[in-house]
Amino acid sequence: MENKSEDKPSVGFSFGRPISSSSFVPLSNPSPPALTLTSSSFTISSQSQNDSTKEKKKEKPLGIPVFTGFQSKLESQWRDVQWTEEQKKSLMKAVSSYRPSCKDVPQARVLLLGPVRSGKSSFISSVQSVFNGRVTNRAMVGSSFNTSFTKKLQSFNIRDQKGEDNTGLVLCDIMGLGDGETTGLTLHDILSVIKGHVPEGHKFSPDQPVGTETAGYVKTPSLRDRIHCVAFMVDASKISSYHKGFGSTFKQLREYISELGVHQVALLTHVDQICPETAKDVSKVYKSLSVRETMNKAGALLGMSTSYIVPVKNYASELDLDLNTDVLLLSAADHILQYVDMFFQDYAPRHMGSKIM
Repeated sequence: MENKSEDKPSVGFSFGRPISSSSFVPLSNPSPPALTLTSSSFTISSQSQNDSTKEKKKEKPLGIPVFTGFQSKLESQWRDVQWTEEQKKSLMKAVSSYRPSCKDVPQARVLLLGPVRSGKSSFISSVQSVFNGRVTNRAMVGSSFNTSFTKKLQSFNIRDQKGEDNTGLVLCDIMGLGDGETTGLTLHDILSVIKGHVPEGHKFSPDQPVGTETAGYVKTPSLRDRIHCVAFMVDASKISSYHKGFGSTFKQLREYISELGVHQVALLTHVDQICPETAKDVSKVYKSLSVRETMNKAGALLGMSTSYIVPVKNYASELDLDLNTDVLLLSAADHILQYVDMFFQDYAPRHMGSKIM
């Protein structure tokens, strides 16, 4: 299915303001230092004046520093992450033991929302792979570059290491955002999912918006049916080539979602595709200037501070797990749960048993 270039009136797209910062760290002294002449360094005698021509020929030219290229990485991490087995075990315990503070809600539901092929399904499979101890593809991933493989609402319980018990985290997959009229995903449908009206397995269609006549429609959803956090997914390798209207689309979505009291974070996927050093060693991700610059661009596109955004590398062609990749994935899951917790903290106790109309 080909993408159409015209904008949709119901889901406005306008690319975010580009970042003006360059990919290298500026020098602390941008202008050359002033030269100071002293009697000890420059002594001019009558003889030297007479032989000025000879002396000038013997003078050495001033040394000017030559820069052969831009700095591609930093000496230290711009976010403190421990890339150890102990840290992996600690994060696994934090994610697997998490439970919502509201006793009426057994699991936190997180909606993954982003453009087509931004890595939503791959992220779900990758997080589950960490707990399984081997690479698995639990959420089916497509190969089309223009259309969304996921067509319906699917909720995936992240299971613990034994695979027997569910953790307190549920990742919800949904059709990807597109820039044409046939994507099947509208602002109305997205908000209906967040409010808890959409039944599990509902297949989205552009000419059949979710409504009371929808099969399985939840008329009075409880708090456990709702989405408790939204994680926007953006592809680092496509930040500069996204449709020009995605910026206004994300802004519109964030405004409506915020009105529902739902916190939002963002995952910057495919960071290994924009940084060769990170592709070789994921632990270099927070030393990469290209990743940091792309994260700034993602922040401008989404209209959010970079403190809400974390980089991610999903498992794709790998057959075996990698410690550093696991730590990065688990850090993202833990980051999401922090904002899930804020939802329940913000939700007043008197509203815990209310219904969402």
